[in-house]
Amino acid sequence: MSVLSLKPRQEDVDALMREIGRRARAAARRMALVPGPVKDAALREAASSLRAASATVLAANAADLDEARAKGLPAASLDRLALNPARIEAIAEALESVAGLPDPVGRVLATYERPNGLVIERVATPLGVVGVIFESRPNVTADAGALCLKAGNAAILRAGSESHRSATAIAGAMAEGLTRHGLPADAIQLVPTKDRAAVGAMLTGLDGAVDVIVPRGGKSLVARVQDEARVPVFAHLEGICHVFVHEAADLAMARSIVRNSKMRRTGICGAAETLLVDRACAATHLAPLVTDLLEAGCAVRGDEAAQAVDPRVSPATEEDWRTEYLDAIIAVRVVDGLDAAIDHIEGYGSHHTDSILTGDGAAAERFLAEVDSAIVIHNASTQFADGGEFGFGAEIGIATGRMHARGPVGVEQLATFKYRVRGSGQIRP
Repeated sequence: MSVLSLKPRQEDVDALMREIGRRARAAARRMALVPGPVKDAALREAASSLRAASATVLAANAADLDEARAKGLPAASLDRLALNPARIEAIAEALESVAGLPDPVGRVLATYERPNGLVIERVATPLGVVGVIFESRPNVTADAGALCLKAGNAAILRAGSESHRSATAIAGAMAEGLTRHGLPADAIQLVPTKDRAAVGAMLTGLDGAVDVIVPRGGKSLVARVQDEARVPVFAHLEGICHVFVHEAADLAMARSIVRNSKMRRTGICGAAETLLVDRACAATHLAPLVTDLLEAGCAVRGDEAAQAVDPRVSPATEEDWRTEYLDAIIAVRVVDGLDAAIDHIEGYGSHHTDSILTGDGAAAERFLAEVDSAIVIHNASTQFADGGEFGFGAEIGIATGRMHARGPVGVEQLATFKYRVRGSGQIRP
């Protein structure tokens, strides 16, 4: 892992980034051939190096936190930025977890023989160079770098200005372990400048060096990347997730799942933001569900039917159906059955994660087939929208686009494929 030593003048940022891209492309060619056991050993060594450098990382993080407090960043931002010995240990364990995943590279995805005797294989290969742009969470340095490396890619990481010192310290600690096992030093490069022009340069693709961009951060960052990137983007802009309580839903199950979907962690992208209740069961289900949420400390914004349940329910506006609160707030609406629920989700959702609660198998299958979201769920919490919960071990983010990767993006989604065709002298007539 390398960090260019000279801090550039602003006019030199483009040249700096092109050089980083050139190095990354060269490293990606080498990484594609690194055997799985070597990658795994390097990641485990990187975890050991990170533990050994804990004091250095914490000192860098303390400087980042001091600057962030001086800028008046809110408590939630400071918490995302802060490291402590337990969090550093968690980062190291995450590196070891990635090392323990199956190698996605070289898997034979399909094989078949044509009538003319050609044998065709579809084989998993690395994407190439992955650019990751993130904001205040310094752990993304290790998480994203490890996932990209495991999939045989090179990575260019651009940390936010708030976490720059912390990210640099983590990158430096990891570098020792990675290079000790012969991995190219440029396989994971941390952009050494805080200049925002570096982000713009990455979005151009660095003269064809970058194959995909992954933004990790707030809505404004993701929106900019999606608007300006000239290369494919793995991302989601918003997580406007719905839970639909169908007329055949078990009430006890619905109460448990709705509470968990909204309140387990309100600030994650898989948190439910809208509750839809079938009019056919509203008389029995609506009041307990709304009361549960209110008593759990959740503000409820509802339509007329929801407002009639409790005076604490405030009127929902049109904007509420389109809002990702990332807070203890939920919008509640009564809808006329499955078709109306699907129409609402299509009209207001963000194609992230949506769940139906029902004992009717046919209704569930229709919902799973017709709701066009990256993750559709039957009788379970939306908070399962997570790579770890999917068995991926870790994720670099969740993508809601329709090309290549969709849903949690883990090591398998950071690979693509090519066809290997074996012949015995065939020519095409």
